[in-house]
Formats: sequence, C-alpha cells, structure tokens
Amino acid sequence: MKYNNINFNKKTILITGGAGFIGSNLAFYFQKNFPESKIVVLDCFRSGETFSNGNLKSFGHFKNLLGFNGVVISGDINDKKLLKSLENNYKFDYIFHQAAISDTTAIEQDIMIKTNVNAYEDLLKIAINHKANMIYASSAATYGDSDRFEIGYEQPNNAYGFSKVMMDNITYEYLKQDLDISIVGLKYFNVYGPKEFYKNKTASMVVQFAHQILKGLTPKLFEGSDKILRDFIYIEDVIQANIKACNPKKSGVYNVGTGNARSFEDIVNILQKELEIDNGKEYIPNPYIGSYQFFTEANILTTKKFLDYEPRFSLEDGIKAYIPEIKRLFAAEVKW
Repeated sequence: MKYNNINFNKKTILITGGAGFIGSNLAFYFQKNFPESKIVVLDCFRSGETFSNGNLKSFGHFKNLLGFNGVVISGDINDKKLLKSLENNYKFDYIFHQAAISDTTAIEQDIMIKTNVNAYEDLLKIAINHKANMIYASSAATYGDSDRFEIGYEQPNNAYGFSKVMMDNITYEYLKQDLDISIVGLKYFNVYGPKEFYKNKTASMVVQFAHQILKGLTPKLFEGSDKILRDFIYIEDVIQANIKACNPKKSGVYNVGTGNARSFEDIVNILQKELEIDNGKEYIPNPYIGSYQFFTEANILTTKKFLDYEPRFSLEDGIKAYIPEIKRLFAAEVKW
C-alpha cells in the first residue's frame, strides 16, 4: 500500500539498521512499491557479541533480507571512515535512520550514547549535505516515568530512553537553522510484527507468547498484567508513519502508536483465540520494577495533524494479520 503521493522511483534511499526489524520492513516496502528506487541498507550484522546482560549487541540478520535486491553494506555507524565513504559515493534523497542500540536493559552507557546520539549527528550532517530528508527512530522509552505521553514530557528512566531524548534535542537544535531538508523523529511505542523474531528475547511479547502457546506451554505473565497497559502498534502502521514523515507539514518529533493502551493479558487472550489453543495463564513476579513502564499510550494528535498519520490496525487486527508469519516461524525456526 502506498501511503502518499511521493514517487520514490529513481530516488536513492539509505536505511541504517536495514537488516533489523523496522529497517528491513522499510527496505521491502520500497522494493515492492518503487522497484526503480535505489535502496542502500547499512547494518552492523550480528556477530554473537553480547552485552553484560547476555543480549546481543546487534540484531541485524540476513534472513530479514532474503529476497532483497538492493545494496547491502555491513558496517558500524560509529565508523567515521565508513560514513565518509557513504557521503562521497552516494547522493541520498532520503535517510531512514533505524540503527541503534535498542536494548532498554543494557547498562553500557558509553556505547549507548556513542551509537545512538553521536552517530545520529554524524548522519544528520550527511543528510544536510546531500539535501536528504531525515527520518529517524526515537522511542516511547523517552517518557519513562512520565504519566503524560506528549512531546515535552519525557522522563527517561534508563540509558536507552536518555539517549533518544538526546537525539531529539539534537533535532531541535538543527531545526533552529534554515535547512533545505525536513527532519522527523518518530517515537515508536510497542512495535510488533513480521521480521522481529531475530531480536530474540527483546522481540515483542506478541511473538514470544504465541510461541509459548504453540509449544503447549502456559503463557507466563507478570503479576498484575491486566493492569500493565502499553500502546502496541503493528509494523504496517510504523511503515505508514515513516513514509508519511518523508513529506511532513512540519519537521519535529512525533509519537507513533495507536492511541489506545492495551494489556498483556489482552495479547494472550487474542492469541489463544486466533490460535485456537487455550493453555490458561501463569503469573510470575516482575523483576523489572523500578525501570519498567506500567502504562504507555501515545498522544497522536500532532502526528495526525502534521504527518496525516492514521493508525489502521487495532491489536486484534494486527495479531490476526501476524498469525501466518508466527506459525511459519514456529515451524521453521523455533527449537523445542
């Protein structure tokens, strides 16, 4: 589905983090809808290297790009020589900056700031030089302990959320200049859908619960899960927001969610209905109290106004659309 009137054919598009969840979905969106576009994917593909918490440092996976016909470059956005070669060898029209360390439980603050904040500014300078519109991934993690999910009310409670606030601050500073480009930051809420599987333990609870259920296991929910509410957004609506952000009525930072918080209990109920398997539910203590968001709900009024964004998938619709891929992954990838 084309989300606006921009013709991306003959345009050169850089997607950082293009072998990851959202980046790879963007790559295939352009390949399918604009076959004459030149798509350059940059990704720090996984190496098996982990943070101190045991999670992978990079989630980029070749399987997310099977069938992709564009340019694929393996590299680190912190590599200034690599960025200079991209600047010299291409003339980008759009940059979709999805690459980041997105692990909210990682404690390595140095690499988090270097990768998420400093490298973003380096890419933004390339965008300005190339006159390429910049669309980048911010995050709802910026809100942290806030009870108001509107731009300007951020209260991050982990290094990841802080790093994304710093990215947004860089954006605001650059927007004070008279630029030839638009810059749009998108604060993603809880995204789920195809191509997230290779995020392993940091993949959404939709796919994790689904595979528990398909294994015949009882889904494990945190105690009080009926009161833990999040704004879960299907990947197709995230792609819509990215495409509409290419031609905003106003540059800035915008929330990307449904505007409707739902519980983890809802996810399990919908999955059990769609999979036609009811294994009951098991409740376990929440080990993340203190650095855990118990409620998120995107205020999307400005997103609608300035990006013409309109979420199309309810939680029920998104999970229903996701079920065939969940089953395919379970048969092909899940070891049990």
